Amino acid sequence: MSLQAMTYLVVGITFAIYIGIAIWARAGSTSEFYVAGGGVHPVLNGMATGADWMSAASFISMAGLIANMGYGGSLFLMGWTGGYVLLAMLLAPYLRKFGKFTVPQFVGDRYYSKGASSVAVLCLLAASLTYIIGQMTGVGVAFSRFLGVSNTVGIFIGMGIVFMYAVFGGMKGITYTQVAQYCVLILAYTIPAIFISLQLTGNPLPQLGLGSEYLDTGHSLLNKVDQVVTELGFTKYTTNVRMSLLNQFVYTVSLMIGTAGLPHVIIRFFTVPKVKDARMSAGWALVFIAILYTTAPAVAAMARLNLHATVNKAVLQDRATADFFAAENQLVYDERPDWMKRWEVTGLLKFKDLNGDGRIQYYNDKTKDAGVAAKAAAAGWQGSELSVNRDIMVLANPEIAMLPNWVIALVAAGGLAAALSTAAGLLLAISSAISHDLLKDMWMPDLSEKGELMAGKIAMACSIVVAGYLGLNPPDFAAGTVAIAFGLAASSIFPCLMMGIFNKKMNKEGAIAGMLAGLGITMIYVFAHKGIFFIKGTEFLGMFGGKPNFFLGIEPNAFGAIGALVNFFVAYVVSKMTPACPEHITHMVEDVRIPRGAKAVDGTHAH
Repeated sequence: MSLQAMTYLVVGITFAIYIGIAIWARAGSTSEFYVAGGGVHPVLNGMATGADWMSAASFISMAGLIANMGYGGSLFLMGWTGGYVLLAMLLAPYLRKFGKFTVPQFVGDRYYSKGASSVAVLCLLAASLTYIIGQMTGVGVAFSRFLGVSNTVGIFIGMGIVFMYAVFGGMKGITYTQVAQYCVLILAYTIPAIFISLQLTGNPLPQLGLGSEYLDTGHSLLNKVDQVVTELGFTKYTTNVRMSLLNQFVYTVSLMIGTAGLPHVIIRFFTVPKVKDARMSAGWALVFIAILYTTAPAVAAMARLNLHATVNKAVLQDRATADFFAAENQLVYDERPDWMKRWEVTGLLKFKDLNGDGRIQYYNDKTKDAGVAAKAAAAGWQGSELSVNRDIMVLANPEIAMLPNWVIALVAAGGLAAALSTAAGLLLAISSAISHDLLKDMWMPDLSEKGELMAGKIAMACSIVVAGYLGLNPPDFAAGTVAIAFGLAASSIFPCLMMGIFNKKMNKEGAIAGMLAGLGITMIYVFAHKGIFFIKGTEFLGMFGGKPNFFLGIEPNAFGAIGALVNFFVAYVVSKMTPACPEHITHMVEDVRIPRGAKAVDGTHAH
């Protein structure tokens, strides 16, 4: 069976399963729509959380980032996994004990104010919509390559699929589709990695293959990658740090606390019957997440090595005699493998013959290494001729390694599963914020259950359209866009939740001022660099002297940590200048913090 037919078959089967589950799990009540009726098994919920949390950024983009950045890309691994541990161990059990299944609801009750709740809705919408843009970008990349359509058509198909199962099934449909998506996603990620690890090192475990000997050369795989990339003028793979230490630190912190403030993962802890189950499903989710996250560095290094080996034959020659700049070692463009032709169609892989010799030269033409620059000039090279979008590394990896067609088709299904599962979870968070927290709690308290369900579904549909439109014009590659979303969650939602649980004196004025200050300053910084609402041409760096990263050299994707500090500071100062928190609220916070008998909080004491 041809690759195209196999891909259509595998993707078609997985989509049919998702839509079948959505029809089976149709939500009849608001409780089923928002929290799946609270009856999901902890292991299944752990699996669904894993799928929800491992988005297109984790599946498609992260290994591409690490392949591109080397050691410097590990901040994504640390930030995202560290953030998950922070959320699961520190915040989720307490929020579960409060008995409120949306973040704005918790904020409204804890800070005894409808105003605080509406600000939380605003913060949630800002973070979730930005996050979905990243997922839609990933969906577009995967569809365009594997279904042979343009990026734009890919995004439209993705919008249709998500719409079907998120709108019909609500949380119940999403949870069970995510269990199926996790199985597809993890098989798609690990099977090629095992195959490639066996090919290159003879070790079936990619995690160990990374440090194993490469093709009987007497050198480890990482050592080989280092040799290849430094020969071609790139920075050393195992020590490469792209940014300053401060930047690395704030970027990691921003990803960590952003993860802990993401509403779509928090909702997950309300779909299980008891607090104990919430803790259990958090532990299981960590196990399921670790499988992908420990495999990613191996996938990245192997993909990078295989890519170089495809275009430069010197990679596979004896390292003592290999000449990376010899003309005969450069791949003739007309003899390029089929996978390159397929990716060229998408526009994510481009070749431009700068010196007209019909061969592909792929190296770092901006290298500061004078020796490499001299060798390139002597060989008549006039610049790097291949541009590879970092988001394609994982998806193209099995094709580069010439694995069987069914493995390539499985990776396509996995990439789509990763993007679609997270998009669905986010849509639900948006839908519950608009229909439940805004309409039902504030504007239309008499709204019937049926009316609330309808409003939730309309809000979802509108979000899909907005996200789809912005996915066509993303501010950054998939993982970069997601990092911005985490920054927005870090600067606005996380401090508010932390202070709500661990500072019983924090009042409503402090919380509102903190959220607005944190979100406002982060948005100004991001919009100054990326354009207002990410619209190109509306950047206003000129107001700040026209210098990018003007605040201590910190990148906009990492600014969430600074926004969070501003949030904490403003909240503290304002709370000291305004009336103290009512006594019954301080008692409520104390009750929740005591670990014994998790009493459901009904929120009757909200004003």
